[in-house]
Amino acid sequence: MITLPKNTIVPNHIAIIPDGNRRWARSKKLHTLQGHKKGFEAAVKVCRTARDWGIHTVTLWGFSTENWDRSGEELKYLMKLYSKLITDFLQEAKENKVRIYHLGRKDRLPETLLRKLTKAEEETKKFKKFIMNIALDYGGHDDIIRAVQEMIKDGVPASKIDKKMFENYIDTKGQPYPYIDLIMRTSGEQRTSGFLLWQAEYAEYYWEKDHFPDFTPEKLKAAVLDYSRRRRRFGGNDATAHFTFDPKILTRLELNWSRLGNIPEGVDFSSYAMAHVKEQYGLSKKLAKTAAKYMLHAVRYQEAKKWQKAKASLKSLYKLIKEEVGLAFEPEIVASLELQMRKEGGVVEETAQKHLAEVYRVSLFQVAKVAHLRVLANIERNKGNWDKAEDYLNRYYIALKERIA
Repeated sequence: MITLPKNTIVPNHIAIIPDGNRRWARSKKLHTLQGHKKGFEAAVKVCRTARDWGIHTVTLWGFSTENWDRSGEELKYLMKLYSKLITDFLQEAKENKVRIYHLGRKDRLPETLLRKLTKAEEETKKFKKFIMNIALDYGGHDDIIRAVQEMIKDGVPASKIDKKMFENYIDTKGQPYPYIDLIMRTSGEQRTSGFLLWQAEYAEYYWEKDHFPDFTPEKLKAAVLDYSRRRRRFGGNDATAHFTFDPKILTRLELNWSRLGNIPEGVDFSSYAMAHVKEQYGLSKKLAKTAAKYMLHAVRYQEAKKWQKAKASLKSLYKLIKEEVGLAFEPEIVASLELQMRKEGGVVEETAQKHLAEVYRVSLFQVAKVAHLRVLANIERNKGNWDKAEDYLNRYYIALKERIA
């Protein structure tokens, strides 16, 4: 079973827009129906993994209100797949206390499929541990229109209509987590197509490049970890400490640190390291001194190829920073990523992205530019091109401050 790192912030409600089944099949010279079959297999694995991680609500968009334009052959095949999915999943759902909901219209689905959906909803209605929303013939506009129509039928006066009232009429009514924390769309498409418009008020989005048949539990893990790093404010203030470092000062300190010979005369190495962490993280003089000690130990162990000891020192360093600054990262993860960067010479952009995203609790997308500048600075530094390294390093710290301040 794939596990998440300790202290990962797991969303309560994830929603998946499984795009790319047909493109996946065509790229492999298969019939498009084979793509749908493979997509269903991927959906089952991903939903099971989400449940194993304690994600309470999973919503899977199987068929939209616009999908009726597909060919008759494809529609017939899809409806059979949905029926099979519900039949196969119902017993598992009952064993794991998963409540099944159907989101969407009920007047256009085949009678056999509708009976199975109704049966699944009825037989799982007492469960509260998990929720599985199956969105068939669903559209966000349609959901809202049907809700308004039902309120009119019930004679709800205009003065009584508010957010709470509206929640009682949309398809996710009565659910403990109707609002989505994380929406994922596969196949490189970056649009929502009207999915769960009301429920996506403050949803985070994650765009996966691969087609849905290739969306594995490992890729779900990457999405959840990226979500876990994000600083969600819901329109309010940022709970993370703000940074006031001066990019020029940090550039000079780091560059002189790299060149060693440029450390001012009369200043020992530990004092210089202390000045660096004090400026970057706003630590007190006492804590900066302790942090510098951990930094120097990590450098010495790294030079001696004693990687585990280097990691232990880095972990102690980041534990101190976490406790003082109030960042939400896991020191073990950050230390592992930094050690990986050091082994790689600091020139692998993917690792730099993960490290920055983990430390400063932002998404991989948000730190893409910052990581790119960091790597460029490291490349020039490794070549001994100090003027170029200084330029990139200064731009890196400016971009970093713009992103996290």
